[in-house]
Amino acid sequence: MKNILLALALLTPVMMNAQNKKKGPKTFDLIVGAYTTDNSKGISVYRFYAETGRLAYLSQSDDVPNPSYLCIDKDKKFVYAVSETDNGEIYAYSFEPKGGVLTFINKQKSGGAAPCYISVDEDRKHVFVANYSSGSFAALPVNEDGSLKPPAQVIQDKGSGVNKQRQEGPHAHSAFLSPDEKYVLLTDLGTDKISIKKYDSGDSKPLGPAPVDFVSVAPGSGPRHLDFTPDKKYMYVVQELTGAVTAFEFNGGKPKQIQSVTMLADGFRGAVGAADIHVSPDGRFVYASNRGDANEIVTYAINSETGMLTFIDRTPTRGKAPRNFVIDPTGKFLLVGNQDTNTINVFKLDPASGKLGSMVTSTQVDKPVCLKFAPAM
Repeated sequence: MKNILLALALLTPVMMNAQNKKKGPKTFDLIVGAYTTDNSKGISVYRFYAETGRLAYLSQSDDVPNPSYLCIDKDKKFVYAVSETDNGEIYAYSFEPKGGVLTFINKQKSGGAAPCYISVDEDRKHVFVANYSSGSFAALPVNEDGSLKPPAQVIQDKGSGVNKQRQEGPHAHSAFLSPDEKYVLLTDLGTDKISIKKYDSGDSKPLGPAPVDFVSVAPGSGPRHLDFTPDKKYMYVVQELTGAVTAFEFNGGKPKQIQSVTMLADGFRGAVGAADIHVSPDGRFVYASNRGDANEIVTYAINSETGMLTFIDRTPTRGKAPRNFVIDPTGKFLLVGNQDTNTINVFKLDPASGKLGSMVTSTQVDKPVCLKFAPAM
């Protein structure tokens, strides 16, 4: 009996260490892109404490104007940022997570004007850029040291839409890799199209013809951002101009629309500005933000068998213009960047019901418009 008790005593610390490791990290770095003002000089980094939802300022990089969208490579070593100006540039940084420090590497032209979205593939071969004002998309090769080469390919979209104020011409809004990285999805707010390109990282022009050239959404919708379920079967697109969320079966690069649901409450008559959309890490829920006069996050449940959405709840973001939001890596909090009221608000998130709970913290940040997580060290 004594030998058994001794063995258990020796095993207990090992088991506790294994359990602690399994729980994963408790702190993360939140990298924030913002429109530059007198008080906001560019990209800032905050430490996020996942046990409490608290944010603490770490550092700032002030050499890029209007870094309105960011992406981080898979290994969390490099950060790429658009400079949303008529000059159109992309900035590359190395990232040191212990102190949350960004170090400028180089910059390149974005292949158009007012770049507003950037993504990077898992092997860090290319970044993909959407240039809003010029309605163009670009693929920029990435060097081994994380630096950027000039655009290898620029795709100019053409056309217009029924909304003469917002759709007078093409307005590229995102360049999103499919989960298997075989395709890049290009949303164009100005033409109500989502173009599909086959991705070959080894080709000198990496974006080529796909089984379907594009899919259209309802006239005047203005497709903006999208996200996929973890099983890669379904894709959800948020429509900026109408406040709709459109569901697609993806079908290996051949999207087929299956549903469109409104984000708007019954009787809503205010301004609409749908912005961001994310599927929960477990693939059970979709969250979408609406700016304008709504200023809320809308939650839907996903039917795992059909991909169809059912409305669950809507939650005020406690600020104006929730342009971007993110679910923290533990799945217990949702963070919202309220652009016009200069706050990042942190809400509790119930992984079981999908509902947002109370706001736990609010941090003053000038014009926050992009939130990205990286593990802290």
